Amino acid sequence: MHIGMVGLGRMGMNMTRRLLGDGHNVTAFARTKENIKEAEKYGAQGAASLKDLVEKLTPPRVVWLMVPAGAPVDEVIKGIKGHMSEGDIIIDGGNSFYKDDFARYEKLKQEGIKYFDAGTSGGIWGLEVGYCLMVGGEKEVFDYLEPIFKTLAPPDGYLYCGPIGAGHFIKMVHNGIEYGMMEAYAEGFELINASRYGEGLDLKNVAHLWNQGSVVRSWLLELLELAFEKDSDLSTITGYVEDSGEGRWTVKEAIDLNVSLPVISLSLLRRFRSRQTDPFSERVLAALRKEFGGHAVKPKGKSSD
Repeated sequence: MHIGMVGLGRMGMNMTRRLLGDGHNVTAFARTKENIKEAEKYGAQGAASLKDLVEKLTPPRVVWLMVPAGAPVDEVIKGIKGHMSEGDIIIDGGNSFYKDDFARYEKLKQEGIKYFDAGTSGGIWGLEVGYCLMVGGEKEVFDYLEPIFKTLAPPDGYLYCGPIGAGHFIKMVHNGIEYGMMEAYAEGFELINASRYGEGLDLKNVAHLWNQGSVVRSWLLELLELAFEKDSDLSTITGYVEDSGEGRWTVKEAIDLNVSLPVISLSLLRRFRSRQTDPFSERVLAALRKEFGGHAVKPKGKSSD
């Protein structure tokens, strides 16, 4: 199949390579010429612009977007839809909010262009082991695109989840669960590190041990083992943790549906706290303890002149 790939970042580039390796033709475009040249080295056909990309594709054209969620997706769609024809297909493989899919689907449908969403998980390891694909849209479009999914995913690694938005919705919940799992591992290893047994204990070995048949074994734990192998006490990084947005969407959805998600919600809030130095709320707590109980407080250090 001939596929247009827009976005050649860490995932887009490796997806392009995986597609090429299984005999698909790929025409690739990115904002940086260096990335286009790299894709060409792997066998892709480079495109000078979005218009050029569409014109080089074979009808019915299939364009896969791997760009950041929100405005970037809309900008790319705006840049290509005028050059597409009835029956062409746009796939959003990024981390878009599933409700944004509804409007995009309806607008493109009016122009005869089909829109499909594909939640994609696998990160930088997808080239080697494949990508987990959660896809949504019209069933007949899924059937047509299935050869692409078979190439990108490992065995049993893709699923038709339902109508438009279903793929991104399932991916959103997937990432919310990921937040909770990561937080649980973080807290457990912090407790070990603070205990009398933490000193002298190689945490890499603990992570490796737990992946040998224990009920908490996982790929995340394998990655943590690799992280400890590179930096045994993680002293080279700071504990500042960003969020991609999908954890927030998961918690908001839970509130709208009156579903209790305490672990996922708290793991999101914990990431917010990681970005603060000397939080104001903690100063309020210290001040209150001093006022009602006369408890000592630690004054801020004075800067030297």
